[in-house]
Amino acid sequence: MKQRLMPWYVIWNVVTKLSVASRMAEGDAMQRLIESGLMYSNLFHVDSPVLVDRYNRALEHLTGATTQLSEFHVDVSGYSPEVGSELGDHQYLNHGGVNRQFILLSNEQGRCPLLNAHFSTSRQILNRFIRENERQLFALTATDAIAGELENSVFSVESPRDLFDIRQIRVVADTTNGTIAKAGHLARLVDRFHDEKDGWFNEQLINEMIEVARCTGDVTRNPVQLQHAVFEQRNFWTSLFGGLYIFQDMEKPSVVVREEKYRRQLPSALVMLLDDRRDVARFLSDNELVETVVKFPGDEGVAVLRRKLDLMLGLELAKKSVDSTGHAGSRLRRLAARNGVSLPMEYEGLASIVRWAEAGGTRPKVGISHPAYFATLRAADTPVKDLVNMLLAELVPNDVLQLYICHKDEFYRRYRSWPREVRDFSVDAIVREYISDKDSARAMLFGSNKE
Repeated sequence: MKQRLMPWYVIWNVVTKLSVASRMAEGDAMQRLIESGLMYSNLFHVDSPVLVDRYNRALEHLTGATTQLSEFHVDVSGYSPEVGSELGDHQYLNHGGVNRQFILLSNEQGRCPLLNAHFSTSRQILNRFIRENERQLFALTATDAIAGELENSVFSVESPRDLFDIRQIRVVADTTNGTIAKAGHLARLVDRFHDEKDGWFNEQLINEMIEVARCTGDVTRNPVQLQHAVFEQRNFWTSLFGGLYIFQDMEKPSVVVREEKYRRQLPSALVMLLDDRRDVARFLSDNELVETVVKFPGDEGVAVLRRKLDLMLGLELAKKSVDSTGHAGSRLRRLAARNGVSLPMEYEGLASIVRWAEAGGTRPKVGISHPAYFATLRAADTPVKDLVNMLLAELVPNDVLQLYICHKDEFYRRYRSWPREVRDFSVDAIVREYISDKDSARAMLFGSNKE
């Protein structure tokens, strides 16, 4: 089944039509993202009566609701912005933020983003589940939809403490007709048939096996079961309680919080505010979670810092309503000089490292207290690399490229409040530097092609 990039105006019209007046300003701000493919892109197009019918069966099975739309788009979890607007509930598969439900119509959804994510691990878990059960899911979704849930060890999260009870995520899934459950039942009947001494003479048992097999097929030749359904979740970001980063696999379990009021509600040995940059820096360094982008003169990482410098200058010019599109390096600096742009300390710190990397000499001191400190870092190659890059993205507000790549929810949140010129510059920079070749951009910025 072919996945294709949706026309932005289709989804935007449906998503906004129910509240045009109240959302007009936000609509104008977000429309540029959608037109540029930076929001609601790469969703799976549900555009046939058969798929819509399967989706409705799964949706009714999970929520009791159905959609009257004849076509819409879904993310990796089966959430649809259009259906959410129709139902007046964009959390219809994710109430409470935990135990996210999902609907799978095709393995192609594994390539889609996850919208409205409350946990940073949810997309990874769904993607891995689809990948590791590809053959079985392909066969099951040929005739039916899969309805399931990412089942946490807690039913709801009432306080930040409850987050520490989430250790594993169990993927619970079946078709709307219960094919997997019936297959398990049939397998047990087959075992019973073989084990019973007079199995061939148990007419009731044989008839039951035949009836169940009408739905499942021959489970002895084609087992209908899903593998790898339990996933660890000990280190993650959550949007709950103002946004928290939880690291449970450290020698001292640690949490980074945005809001002071949640600090005393956490049992962790170390709780830091995001604004306590010195504490966060020590935590990252002590646990060897970060590395410097430029380690020695001539290091190719200098290209990363140059890109950061250009983004900073472009943002400063945008704040002065100066169009810097297409400018880079010395041309961008001359444009900034002509327009009287004052350079922030963060820029000066990064520029000094670039000069050292290219010309040698004594390495400049850009320590923990320097505004440029976090901009000189990227995540080390550890199991929590993606989570650390996500945290760093929040700590370097002038790097809109890393913020978009590593923490889209935070990018969207900040984008809504930016002046129009800053929004336009950011969109143009991300499209130019990232969208055209995502793999190469990630490899250069983070030392990995991993999305």
